[in-house]
Formats: sequence, C-alpha cells, structure tokens
Amino acid sequence: MNGDWLLRGRDGRLSVYQLSGDAVLCRAERGLHGPWSAPRRVGGEQRLHPVLAAGQGADGYTHLVSWRPTLKGEAGLVHTTHFRPHLAALDWHPVGHPNKKGDRTGTPAVAVDALGRAHVFVPNRGGGVSMIMQKEKGGWDPWRDLKGREVRDGLAAVTGESGRVELYAAVPQGLLYWRQEEAGAQPVLQEALQAPVRPGTLRALATSADGTTVFYTDTSGGLCAWRPGGKPVTLLPAAGPGPVSAIRCELDGYDCTLLVQRTASRRVAFAAYPTEQESAGAWWTESGPELPLDALVSLAKDETGRVVAATLSPSTGRLHLTRRKDEQGLALEAWREL
Repeated sequence: MNGDWLLRGRDGRLSVYQLSGDAVLCRAERGLHGPWSAPRRVGGEQRLHPVLAAGQGADGYTHLVSWRPTLKGEAGLVHTTHFRPHLAALDWHPVGHPNKKGDRTGTPAVAVDALGRAHVFVPNRGGGVSMIMQKEKGGWDPWRDLKGREVRDGLAAVTGESGRVELYAAVPQGLLYWRQEEAGAQPVLQEALQAPVRPGTLRALATSADGTTVFYTDTSGGLCAWRPGGKPVTLLPAAGPGPVSAIRCELDGYDCTLLVQRTASRRVAFAAYPTEQESAGAWWTESGPELPLDALVSLAKDETGRVVAATLSPSTGRLHLTRRKDEQGLALEAWREL
C-alpha cells in the first residue's frame, strides 16, 4: 500500500484500509473511541489487483486508487471516494492508463489539493511519471506526461500547506522532485538530488508553510531527510525495511515530527524531533508486541488531536492500535487488538 492507510474521517472517526485478495476492505470506529466495525468491501464488487494508494484532502474525504484487470494481460486504474468512514464509498470508477492501454506500469500515488481534487501519479512505460487530475466540477483532465527517466516504483505524493501538490520519485542517481507552481497546474520538475536512495522507502510530509520534507533510506541503511533547495541529512539508522510513516504533532509544547517504522526485530519503533530541525537528533524507542513479517505501520490523529498508531498484517488481517496518553512526552497506552 502507498500512503497512509490509518485516517481520520470528516466526522472524526478513524478508519483503516486494507488489501484482501481482489478487494479493498475498510474498518471504522462505530463511535468516537468506540468499538470498530467488521471489515467491509469498498467500492462495490469490482475485482482489483493487490495494490492500493490512499490520499486525503483537507475536507476529510479519502481518495483510493488501484489497478483492475481488464483484457488478458492488461489493466486500468480505478478511483473511488470515501466521504465518511461509516458510509459506503462510491463505486470504483475507471480513470484509464498512462499509456492508453497495457499491463500495470507501477504503484500509483495520490494527493488531494486544497479544492479537494485528487491527483493520481503512476510510473509509465517510458520510465517517467504520468498524472491525471480531477476537474473541479467533476470528471478528469487528460493524462499528462511529467517526464523523468528511470523512475523506480514507490512514488511519494504530498500536498503542501499551500494546497499545491508535490511529488518525489527515486531514480538510480537519487531523487526527482516536481511541484505545482499554482493550484491545478501541471507539476513541473524542479530539482534532481544526487544521493544513494533505496527505492520503495520514500515518504513525504508537509513541514512548513512553503516546504515539504521527504524521508528515505539510503543504501547504507541511514534514514535521511531532504527538503528541496537544501542538502539531505541523515537522521539515524533506519529501524527496519520499508518507508516510515510520519506526522506532525505537539510534544511538550514543541512542533515535532514523529516517525514510526517496523523494526528488523518485528516490533514498532518511534522517533521524534523538532520539525525541520534534524540537527537536534532523534533516536528510536521500540514498542508493542512482535509483529508478523508483513506487518505495516501507520500514524494519524484522533478527533482530540492525540496521536494514534496502528499495525496491520495483510496476511492475517490482525489490527493493533495504541494512542498517546494525555501526559508529557510520548507515553503510549497499551497496544490492543481490534
């Protein structure tokens, strides 16, 4: 899955999206801090490939994107919107293929701008990135080729505090960075970073009024942070495989960035530091039970603004959750299985 899969809906309830066979399932709080619903299928009976990208706008609506099988050896992208966690999502709607037709070209990424328009990004057969964007009054604009060369799978799309959409992609030489100059415009390739980036480890976060930060693991195992226009900084050794989940929150009166990652020893590790002050340093603190090998981790905030962390095993469907306690520091409640 690409993007955060633990999300807070417009009504304040938390929801979780998970892949299960040829379907996407959703679980949601029945009430604030209340019991959770059983998993239910999202978007009707459409069969899907086992891939999912999720993004959420300031309006609290969740946008989901996946590939569906079409003809033999071919596939097309589909999109749905989930307006509230306890309601049914819209049916999956086809949005086409970056090369008009063919098989899957890579894992999509989705970001939602200030007007609630989904921007869907996906690698194309030419080695670059293509994008399709929702129109403000319904429907979709044509596919656009954003260029790029030798783009690797695992794009990171993010919406800045300005409401404009940005994109990061790993290439053999490092990272590529695109940004919208104005809302609704085609993102433009702005910068290329020379760095030893491990593909499949990118996660981007809005960290200031006009800046975003991308986190990635380098080939020596260091977890790095980079903001375009500057130099990458190695924060600390990566706790384990895959991308981090990241969120901004207040810790002891400071604006902090909180990172969470599944460790090599199959537990959950947390690290926090003052936002955009990587020089302050960070360190991992492990928490929770031992997890299955395929477990994913994600962060969100509940309706009171408290940080919530969740782990999910796609193979078993087991979901565990913890919340930050109402006290100093990053003290967490006991993990519980839902």
